[in-house]
Amino acid sequence: MAMSAGRDDGEPMVEMNTTPLIDVMLVLLIMFIITIPIQTHAVKIDLPQNAPPTDSVIDPVKNKVAIDAGGIITWNGSPIDLLTLRQYLQQSLRLPVEPELQFQPNAATRYVVVDEVLAEIKRAGVTKLGFVGNEQYGSF
Repeated sequence: MAMSAGRDDGEPMVEMNTTPLIDVMLVLLIMFIITIPIQTHAVKIDLPQNAPPTDSVIDPVKNKVAIDAGGIITWNGSPIDLLTLRQYLQQSLRLPVEPELQFQPNAATRYVVVDEVLAEIKRAGVTKLGFVGNEQYGSF
């Protein structure tokens, strides 16, 4: 068995075989990656909480829906339309404790408007509903 350290013509080998060196380096790299402890360093940050705005039109205790003689719907004294009423009702039902809803239609209001508002209240799923101002219907 003859071994050749160069070419057949007797010159020494000039280039080095780097494959075993690369294999050893890759194994060492994998060993270092596995043995390095996972960083568990954490920075505590106090993030702001998602609080409802202070100028909210929804009272967490009780809200009042009124209809005047002209058929204008008001929520806590502010005029609104049926779409806004629907949104306010949905927002009030998302609160942790459902607020009381007081309903006060004027005696001179057309029944169609009162019926539409009551239908919206029923569709929203309000369970705490009270009628205010029933004395105006007293003696007919």
